[in-house]
Amino acid sequence: MPFLLPKMVTQANALQLQKEGLLNIPNLRSIDCSALKDFDSTVLTVLLAWQKKLKSEGQSISIERAPEKLKVLASVYGVAALLGL
Repeated sequence: MPFLLPKMVTQANALQLQKEGLLNIPNLRSIDCSALKDFDSTVLTVLLAWQKKLKSEGQSISIERAPEKLKVLASVYGVAALLGL
């Protein structure tokens, strides 16, 4: 079952979301971004933290249905390849 990102990911909820994801490590292998509409660069911080944790366990994340804005943001910050975007 994929981990579903909420509609909004900003500084206001990023830390809580990161913690929630880390409590659901098995579901983080697939992250569904279809609901993601309102976000800033903090979403990249959350995704990279999850990826780091999974990588330490010999796994990786797969980001599904990423909005174009997320792809562009990841590219601008130079982390698109790290996140498979």
